[in-house]
Amino acid sequence: MAEKNFFEPRQSLNIKGRLIDLSTPKVMGILNITPDSFYSNSRTKTIDGALTKASQFLNEGATFIDIGGYSSRPGAKDISTNEEIDRLIPVVESLASAFPEAVISIDTFRAKVAEETVSAGAHIINDIAAGDMDEKMFETVAKLQVPYMIMHMQGTPQNMQQNPVYNNVLLEVIDYLAKKIAALKALHVHDIVIDPGFGFGKTTAHNYELLNQLEAFKMFKLPVLVGFSRKGMIYKTLEISAAEALNGTTVLNTIALQKGAGILRVHDVKEAMECIRLVEKLKD
Repeated sequence: MAEKNFFEPRQSLNIKGRLIDLSTPKVMGILNITPDSFYSNSRTKTIDGALTKASQFLNEGATFIDIGGYSSRPGAKDISTNEEIDRLIPVVESLASAFPEAVISIDTFRAKVAEETVSAGAHIINDIAAGDMDEKMFETVAKLQVPYMIMHMQGTPQNMQQNPVYNNVLLEVIDYLAKKIAALKALHVHDIVIDPGFGFGKTTAHNYELLNQLEAFKMFKLPVLVGFSRKGMIYKTLEISAAEALNGTTVLNTIALQKGAGILRVHDVKEAMECIRLVEKLKD
């Protein structure tokens, strides 16, 4: 039995003693507390608006609510740590009070933001920089003992799309994540989720090459999160707008599920849940 467990992928996350089963894929709803996120319908300006959207996500089947106070779209404006915290804390406290069963994720690359928001009631840290933009992040996550989502990104949100270059994008992303996972395990971080970073320091061709070979990430035996929702790899390819990219998002989510994705990070929860239900039906 021990040998069997060793070779099987990890299929749960420990949320303060509560196990979230990932043997069936789950959905993460995007809640942006920012004025400049690339998809305008994802922006929420008030606590009441955040509560309304979170309630909708949960009713539609989301397991995770991912709250961001710092826009990571290409060329996004940099804001201070304090401004990010001021945006996030009231929303986290309100959501944790209103929806005690919800799993709250914080989209941040800053250790201080991680510490403050977990103290306010958040459960997971979702770091687009995997510790590269704050040297204290790994030790902070280890101290907090919360699940940690690490993403590959070449550059920063301010410059990542200027001229991303790889010799072999798949091998370079795998090598990057392997080093991060080893460092985190050395610090006894037990719950790690990996994200190839679609749209972050990658051309459209890089993104589709990663999606085409997504099964390769199974080698880590860790949950894989994907985030295609309404991104440029969809709307630029189809020559439409982000507002028109739901159908394309659904197509890519379906492909990712068939290739082993465990978490879909999306703006549109209902449609993502339908993807999961239909793909899971193939296993009956």
